[in-house]
Amino acid sequence: MSELILRVYYEDTDAAGIVYYANYFRFIERGRTEFLRELGHDQNELMKEGIAFAVRSASTEFLKPAKLDDLLTVETGVESLGKAQLVFSQRIRRNDELLLDAKIRVACIDPARGRPIPMPRSLHVQLAALLETPR
Repeated sequence: MSELILRVYYEDTDAAGIVYYANYFRFIERGRTEFLRELGHDQNELMKEGIAFAVRSASTEFLKPAKLDDLLTVETGVESLGKAQLVFSQRIRRNDELLLDAKIRVACIDPARGRPIPMPRSLHVQLAALLETPR
């Protein structure tokens, strides 16, 4: 499980100071990017190698609102893994309070053609070692 700490800024909120729902997707995207970076995989380098990840589906439960100036923790783990796709388990917390629970399915693609391709073996092995046990 990887953790990313971020602050809610004015630009993330609506007029009532509550995080606009679409911005949660930006937060969890950052979580996935940092998760890969922690594994030693910079997305720019992956793209130079002809590898990119595209979101295929998202299942998201918005449980409680985040608000202006909140300090949030984005948790990212691997729920399931195939040859060319994986499902990330992602949660956003404010201290011990669960605000968002998401499952994000991503496909490994050739960015030039936009077609699915198998993940590089080394990355697949790293991700397999991180598979979470069901909650």
